[in-house]
Amino acid sequence: MSASLPLRLTCLIVGCALAVALPDFAGAVDSVNPVPDPPTAQSRSAPKSTTKSSKKKKPAKKNDKKSEQQFLDGYRAAHALIYQNHDFAAGISRLKSLGHDDNPDVANLIGYSSRKLGRYDDAKLWYERALAADPKHARTWSYYGMWQVEQGDLEKALAFLAKVESLCGRQCREYTELKDVIEGTGIY
Repeated sequence: MSASLPLRLTCLIVGCALAVALPDFAGAVDSVNPVPDPPTAQSRSAPKSTTKSSKKKKPAKKNDKKSEQQFLDGYRAAHALIYQNHDFAAGISRLKSLGHDDNPDVANLIGYSSRKLGRYDDAKLWYERALAADPKHARTWSYYGMWQVEQGDLEKALAFLAKVESLCGRQCREYTELKDVIEGTGIY
C-alpha cells in the first residue's frame, strides 16, 4: 500500500481498526469520529435529473479537492470548539458557515450543541435533519435518545436505544452511553 495514501483511505481499502485516544474531559460526549465523510459534488448540488445525458463525466477539479479540505478543516475546528472548549454557540456558527447542513455529522453536531445550550426545539429539528440525511446514523440516534431523556420520555429513549442496538450492537459507544444515561449512571 502506498505511504502517500491518507490513513483513512488506506483503512477503507485494506480494512483496519483504529483506536482513538480521547482526553479524559471528553468523556461520554465526545464524537468517535471528528471527521465526517467529505461532501461530494453531488451532495453540494441540486439533485440530478432522471434523464440520461450523452455527456461524459468530467474528472474532479482541483477546486473540489480544495473545497473538501476546507470542509474537513472547518468541521475539525467546530468539533474542537464544541467538545474541547465547550463553546457551543461558536461551534454552531462554525458548522453553519460550512454550508453543508445536509451532512448528517454536521446536523447532528448542531443538534448536540443546541441541546447543550437548552435550545430543545432547535436540537430536535437538527437531529431529525441528520436522520433524514442518514437514517442509520447511530451517533444521532444516541444523542436524540439523550434528548428524549431530558424531555422525560423514557419510553421513546428506550425505543431509540433499541434502534442504536440494531445499528451497532450492545458494545458500541453510542449504545453504552445512551443506556447509561437512561439508567441514570451516565453523563450527557
